[in-house]
Amino acid sequence: MPLDAITFDLDDTLWHNGPVMAHAEPAHYQWLAERVDAHRGPAATPLAEAFPLEAYQSVRASLMQRFPLSRGDHSWIRERAMRELLIEHGLSPDEAAQWAAAGFEHFMTLRHEVALYPEVVPMFDAWARRYRLGIITNGNVDVRRLSLDHHFDVIILAGEMHASKPDPRPFLSAVAQLGTQPYRTLHVGDNWEEDVLAAQRLGMHAVWIDAKNEGERELPPRVHRVTHVRELPGIVAQLDDEARQ
Repeated sequence: MPLDAITFDLDDTLWHNGPVMAHAEPAHYQWLAERVDAHRGPAATPLAEAFPLEAYQSVRASLMQRFPLSRGDHSWIRERAMRELLIEHGLSPDEAAQWAAAGFEHFMTLRHEVALYPEVVPMFDAWARRYRLGIITNGNVDVRRLSLDHHFDVIILAGEMHASKPDPRPFLSAVAQLGTQPYRTLHVGDNWEEDVLAAQRLGMHAVWIDAKNEGERELPPRVHRVTHVRELPGIVAQLDDEARQ
């Protein structure tokens, strides 16, 4: 039977995410440090001096160990880390919560400064008339900020459901909400373990976006390899043609 649904990863599938995070990570912490320092006054030790970026990253790593069920909820981890760090820096719990929320919101602003591959929007415009579309991501991108949400019937933030990919639950939830079956669904992503094998094990078709050009490898049944999302329409057409034969 032909496909009737396609699900997508986001980061490094629909855009190149490395430069986005390389900028957002230090920039949002610098933004927070400058404003907290101004709030506390010149007599106080600067935040970045007491707790450099590496210390903030260490707190995040510690939180992932302390709260393993929430380790994939990147939004919660980031904001909680900022709050704990600011309390240790001498702010009251209320002040720390307010500044952590502001710092996280600034991070999210920078996090969404992505450059979609030019093929993405026309592809979705065409497919929305033929397939039910969904998002399954371990990240915390809000597709509403990218003006993409109108293309999708289902958006799964796997970390927030405490079931980060390759856990099967976000895939099964997406398939159920899309009203189809795994064998009639294609999942597209860049991560071999989290996207490709996780979907394939459930009986879904999968396209591996080998954006890092890791090279040819033996592909299991129902798996296709491409190096860029622009090659995806050809794979989808091939799958539909094979299903009609």
